[in-house]
Amino acid sequence: MKTYASLILIVLLALSCKKDNKPATPVSPAEGTREQLTLDSLYLYAKEVYLWYDALPDYTTFNPRQYATGGDVLSNYKKELFLITQYKINPTTGSPYEYSGYPGVPKYSFMEEGNATAGGRKATVSLADKGNDFGIALTAAADTDIRVRYVNPASPADQAGLVRGDRILSINGTTISSGSSSFVNAALEGSTVTLSVKKNSGSTSTITLTQNAYTTNPVFKQAVLTAGTQKVGYVAVSRFSTPTSFNTALTQVFASFATAGVTALVIDLRYNGGGYTSAAEELVNLVAPSSLNGKTMYIEYFNTLLQNGQAPILQQQIYLDANGNTQMYNGHIATYADVDYSVANNTYKFAKQGSLQTVKQVVFIVTGNTASASELTINSLKPYLPVKLVGQQTYGKPVGFFGIKIDEYTVYMSSFSMQNASGEGDYFHGMTPDYVAADDVTHDFGDPAETSLASALSYISGNPGGRTGSVVTPLVHMGPSSFNGTIENRVKFR
Repeated sequence: MKTYASLILIVLLALSCKKDNKPATPVSPAEGTREQLTLDSLYLYAKEVYLWYDALPDYTTFNPRQYATGGDVLSNYKKELFLITQYKINPTTGSPYEYSGYPGVPKYSFMEEGNATAGGRKATVSLADKGNDFGIALTAAADTDIRVRYVNPASPADQAGLVRGDRILSINGTTISSGSSSFVNAALEGSTVTLSVKKNSGSTSTITLTQNAYTTNPVFKQAVLTAGTQKVGYVAVSRFSTPTSFNTALTQVFASFATAGVTALVIDLRYNGGGYTSAAEELVNLVAPSSLNGKTMYIEYFNTLLQNGQAPILQQQIYLDANGNTQMYNGHIATYADVDYSVANNTYKFAKQGSLQTVKQVVFIVTGNTASASELTINSLKPYLPVKLVGQQTYGKPVGFFGIKIDEYTVYMSSFSMQNASGEGDYFHGMTPDYVAADDVTHDFGDPAETSLASALSYISGNPGGRTGSVVTPLVHMGPSSFNGTIENRVKFR
């Protein structure tokens, strides 16, 4: 308790030492319960780090300790975080920038016990591509038609031969019937599960999966296809994971595309909720020609306090790189207060990777699960290449964050916005597809008969919209979700 209270006191002293002409802002007392101090910390970090900090009231008006009710303290912290995120209003919509449509849940910011990126927000595969589950996610294509949505490579489900599009006839001996989603979710949370499976070929089998630890990779599927006279490189990417995993996997994919002489790309991001900005940059550089080297890819805009080095609270946050290691800066262990948040040093430029130089057009397959670093990838290429979207409206997350440790928790609050070289980045409500198409879970990734991919290939072959469905039926997803967020982990010290 004394140690935690002392940390808060140090933060408050740093805040009180700001040199400006404004009257001192009331701050929190240095003593209190652990829960009260954590609530104070969450507010104080938001007042300096949050992208829209300028909309927050002072400490006395906000009164973070009003949420200290004991019991489930994490729920109390999340309630406070939600209210912090609802102050700044988007003038275009009249609603908060972080309005999600779900009571008590911010659209972007979140807080979890421990390190959220270890398991991802609502995910069981980490951004280091480590899994500890069945490695399968399911979707109801119709009321009684449950299909495999995806299978993580090297997972128990993959080892058992399951693929996207397989139909699940029964789970643990219970036949799939109307309204089975809650039963299915419960079954997928067990340590073992027995599935009766029907392949698209018509064959059936019964398999038992056991949860197990495994190392996967971010590529669901890759293929070289044909669209008219063009060779098309297809790749489905699950997440923007740590550079050591992501770069190796995607470099190999694009090397095969270069060898095949592809002239168009279909990049399938339909379930990709984001990850590291460094991985997004890697993918963009694999796609782009070397003629773009040195040109602006995108820019991160932090709030004015961060840009001007006026966030002393970050002296309490040790900087860790993507591998979890500390860094030295000017003879001391670096903190996030040492990072340069200026526009100049957060402008990222093209630097071609790989040997693929022949891409004429790029089509992205997207859905409402396409978010963050996925949208950043799309937005970064738009000023320079013919880019089209096939599928459904994306999530809409042109902001990112870095993890802030508070007591036993990590909070990811929106800390920067992103724009491409044309100054475009106001897609808070998502990117609209050029061609609407259904997410066809009855076919595997890379199957030209799959509705969204068929639409993409039709566009590339010169018949845009030829395979596009005008009606998209909402799908019910079951099982694990992807990490949702854009994490900045590259250090540029002052």
